[in-house]
Parts: sequence; C-alpha cells; structure tokens
Amino acid sequence: MGIWIINSKLLNEQNEQIAAKIYIEEGKIARIITGGSAEDGGQTEGHEVIDAQGKLAAPGLIDMHVHLREPGFEYKETIATGTRSAARGGFTTIACMPNTRPVIDTPKTVHFVKEKAEQEGIVNVITYASITKNELGRELTDFAALRDAGAFAFTDDGVGVQSAQMMKDAMAKAASLGMPIIAHCEDNTLVEGAPVTDGAFARKHGLKGIPNESEAIHVGRDILLAEATGVHYHVCHVSTEQSIRLIRQAKQLGIKVTAEVCPHHLVLSDEDIPGLDANWKMNPPLRSPRDVQACIEALEDGTIDIIVTDHAPHSEEEKAKGMQAAPFGIVGFETAFPLLYTKFVLTGRWTLSFLLDKMTRKPAEVFGLAQGTLAEGAPADLVLIDLNKEQVVDPAQFLSKGRNTPFTGWSLQGWPAATIVNGKVVWSE
Repeated sequence: MGIWIINSKLLNEQNEQIAAKIYIEEGKIARIITGGSAEDGGQTEGHEVIDAQGKLAAPGLIDMHVHLREPGFEYKETIATGTRSAARGGFTTIACMPNTRPVIDTPKTVHFVKEKAEQEGIVNVITYASITKNELGRELTDFAALRDAGAFAFTDDGVGVQSAQMMKDAMAKAASLGMPIIAHCEDNTLVEGAPVTDGAFARKHGLKGIPNESEAIHVGRDILLAEATGVHYHVCHVSTEQSIRLIRQAKQLGIKVTAEVCPHHLVLSDEDIPGLDANWKMNPPLRSPRDVQACIEALEDGTIDIIVTDHAPHSEEEKAKGMQAAPFGIVGFETAFPLLYTKFVLTGRWTLSFLLDKMTRKPAEVFGLAQGTLAEGAPADLVLIDLNKEQVVDPAQFLSKGRNTPFTGWSLQGWPAATIVNGKVVWSE
C-alpha cells in the first residue's frame, strides 16, 4: 500500500502553483500528476490518502549546519528533540556539527550519533567530524577512518582553525579523499571576550566588539589554501561584506569554494538589538546594515550558495546570564522558512522558487545528496506548507528544548503543516 497526496499544489518552472497529486511507494516518489488530471479522484482506492487541502508540496528542506548537542549537552537539546524541531520546521535532512562532548572526532562517536539518529531521530541526520582532535587545533583527526565510519565532511565549527599549516594539511588530506572542508572563520586574536559586533551597539553599551576582519582574514587565508590544495572549501555562516568580496573573487577565479548564510544575518543587524538580551547574541554576531545588504545580494547573485539555520539551542539559565557571559547561539529550525517567506517572498524581493531552491536543491547539489527535488524516483522527503497561515512566534510552543530566539512575538506567514521523510509522515500540525 502506498500513499497518495491529493489536492496539493506544486511550483512549476514559471514559479506558478499548479494542482498536483503525488503517489509515494516504498520511500520513493513513484508518480506525480499535475494539471487537470490531478483533480481526478480515482486511483487512490486501497491506499493511504493525505488531503493537502491546497497546501504547497515542496522538497523537504535541507539544513547543512545544525547543533543537536548530543552527546554531552542533552540539557540543551537531544537528537530526539532536535529532529522533531527540524521536522516541524519542514526540514527532512540535517547535518549536525561535531562540537559536542566528546567531540565527534573518532569512529566510535560517529557511530553513536548515527545509531542514535536511526533509533530516536525522525529526519535524516548526517554528521560532520572534526578537523582536529577535540577541536583544539593541535592534531588532525583520522580523516579516512572517520569517512569510513560515516562522516561526510570535516569541520571544527565553533572555533576557527588558527594555524594556517594545520588547515593546509587538513585540506590536502580531505582533497586526497574527495571530501570537503567546512570552516568556521574566526581569528581568535581579534575576538577574545567580545560578545557583539564592533559597531554602534557595542559602543553604546561599553562592550568589546568583534570586528569584521576577524572573519574575513580566515576566509582569505583559506581561499588561498583551497586554491593550493584543490579541496572543496565551504565557508560557514558568512556575515560580512569583506568575506563576500573574497568569496566572489575566488569563484571568479575558479577556486572550488561554496558558502552559506543564516536567516538572522539576512533580516537583522546590530541596530535591531533592543538591549542586553542574550537571545540576540550569536556567532558570527549581527553585523551592520551594510553587511546585511551584502549578504542578501550575495545570495541573490550566487556568491553565497545556500541558506542554513545554525540551530544552536541553549538553556534559559545560560541565556539569562546576560550579553557578556551567556553563550553564543539562537535556535532556528521552527522559524526559518516562515521568516524568510514573510520578509523576502511576500515583499516581492524573491520568488518562492528562489527561496526553496536555496533551502533544498542547492544544498543537495553542493554536498552531493540524493534529496532536494520533488521528482519521480526521488526520495519521498517532502513538506506541505500552508502559505496563507499567519502565526506569532511563541518559543513556549517550540519542539526544541531551546527557547533562545530574537523573533519572539513576530507575526510570520507561510508555516509548514506536515513533513514526510522516506515516505512516512513524521510530523503534522
């Protein structure tokens, strides 16, 4: 017995919503019927039927930068709670960062995450492994063993690799294995003890600021190293105009570099921070309006390839410590799509196709994943989105353990209504 999704809409190549009926069998999309024939109620007898009631059917969203916190920080999030939060946000594939405790730096830890995700997770979880042991920047991990255990890429996310020689060695090793290097770009000598960007907010509140060049210095260094080694180099959570300038030039030169941006760096600047509320503290920090505009334009012209959330849950007690002492990070799964749909699609700046492409097809293309498309024969990972639903962001309703968001009280439109992974409904409103 298969599943028929009836009364749904699909986006065609002209960005028009057309009537569609989708048949799912054995975890795959077996058939898509569009146009007038999709109105025909036949063929569904003997199968499970999901009535989409006019909602948009889209490929499941893909998030290549998330923190599930397990092992070691289960009070912040677990693989179980994190994947449920992801499903509610319409994500069907997520890639978890290795800065757990212990760090994901051995085959044993990779196996732990993969097995836990299979047992308790409800979306596809793929895992990074760290570049250096314990993310200390002193000694490379065993890349080949980590790859064989199931890691798909390497990153020391949460900290920048400070040694150029260490990063060059890592890139050479990854390139020899055909694996990508993903970099959190931050020069520690420029950021120590700073909680926000170097700007008007920092000066007003007497806080040390994180300068833009702390990110861009590593981006520039790593681009040169990527050119020298031939590795696929991917830049995490780009936030500055200077970094974008370097990435754009590298792409023009044919260097294999890709990049990502977070929703909060597309819609918020340091001028929006209302006060010393640590729910507005993230790394990279909210930058200037000029940087925000540069990020938007870079996504639009292809300099930045994909959108990620950098979902980073913390406990309320941790975030209550204030702007200086609280940890960096905000949650992102459950607000990402409606936030960007409201701010960019409803205002006419982007088409719906453009937004979905940056959250589905493009991440799959950048990292060689099978997901990311709604097509016959593709994995049956999809989301039904109610584009007309308006709702106020209420962290108390989140499925994540994290409540740390700057978007509390925002009225957003375009909310996921059901999420299907491998042909199974894993979340529904």
